[in-house]
Amino acid sequence: MTTEAYYRHLGGDTYESTIHAQGAWQPQEQHMAPASGILAHVLEQCSPREDMRMARISYDILGMIHGGEFTATAKVIRPGKTIELLEAEMVANGRTAIRATAWRLKTEDTSAVAAVEDHSMPGPDEAKIWTGMSEWPGGYIASLDLRVVEGHRPGRGQVWVHSPYDMVEGVTTSNLVQLIGLVDTANGIASRVRPGAGSYMFPNVDLQIHLHRNPRGRWLGLDNRVTFGEDGIGLTSTILHDADGPFGRSEQLLTIRKT
Repeated sequence: MTTEAYYRHLGGDTYESTIHAQGAWQPQEQHMAPASGILAHVLEQCSPREDMRMARISYDILGMIHGGEFTATAKVIRPGKTIELLEAEMVANGRTAIRATAWRLKTEDTSAVAAVEDHSMPGPDEAKIWTGMSEWPGGYIASLDLRVVEGHRPGRGQVWVHSPYDMVEGVTTSNLVQLIGLVDTANGIASRVRPGAGSYMFPNVDLQIHLHRNPRGRWLGLDNRVTFGEDGIGLTSTILHDADGPFGRSEQLLTIRKT
């Protein structure tokens, strides 16, 4: 049964992944990108307040994110007038696959002192259509429209990512959810080595996202740097953009292994 979304809502806390959420490392797993998007959606729906927004989401990947049916739940674990901490879990195949926490902060008008030090990358209209991720398998990567900025190389690159698919079938989700659901793509856009047999695996064990403003639109810009350490540990660091410029940063801790 085909769909134009990454997930189907089966009722209550239960969802089902579609082929578009399929991961790149193993065919039976979900990709972390849409999985983080569905958890962002659940967090956003948890006791929402108009005077607050999510400013950080921290995901820990506890094991394989099995495809198919799963539950996603969220709760407030530290309520407050100006600061709240939320927690969400995805349980798939009988075990917790992802645990996420999110700081939700009270908003107020600080436009008089607003400033951003990160430089804007060229926009999607200035970038070229890119097939550089075709070496990665899986339904999620196949779902993406990609554009690359001139100067791309292993370990450093600027890429725009867009998906025509909704996060949840029949559900209108926010720009935040749609773009959070693309951020994990960052670990594959400027790989230091080619993935596959005879090379290295470098999956991330977490995803940390900090947001200094709410994103807009459906294009995600990734200004990306990849570091490999000498002892099997690496880091993918990314400045996150929408069409209006930088809106946050992400970090992904890597475990580097020979295949």
